[in-house]
Amino acid sequence: MRHLQAALDEVIWISLEELGLQDQLDPLLNLLRLPVLHEPALQPSSQQILERRPDLAESVFPILMQRHPNFTLEQMMVVVKIPTQELRHSRATQELIQEGQVCGEVKATLRQLSSLCGPLDDVTIARIQALPLERLEALGLALLDFSGAADLAAWLAAESAHACC
Repeated sequence: MRHLQAALDEVIWISLEELGLQDQLDPLLNLLRLPVLHEPALQPSSQQILERRPDLAESVFPILMQRHPNFTLEQMMVVVKIPTQELRHSRATQELIQEGQVCGEVKATLRQLSSLCGPLDDVTIARIQALPLERLEALGLALLDFSGAADLAAWLAAESAHACC
């Protein structure tokens, strides 16, 4: 127990709230505060970070998306005024865009398949959700030739055989 107390006595504690009271806070320290900032301070703090360090857009955006999971990409850019040209080319944004494309493709494909084949079981839905975007697109085209659930089962079986070889 004494060792723990000795170690704690050596720790330098930083209060993120007190840190935020400093003028001209370093952008990296300001970035640390984003997850705990009160709502009204998010926009000015994010803008201050990006004005001084535009290269931190890839770090600012995911933090803000965690704080506002229901916001779309466009809503987030408007609210926080993140420069579109910088954000669109970031790795995080590209991943979110691709994730959105996959999600949209999955929903559309599942709707079409349910209409054609009737209710799908959980295993089939999970298999479809696990497909990469290019295979989802292939399924979306293939289902135009399906006449029922047997065609879907055959396509998924062929896909499994193709994936493992």
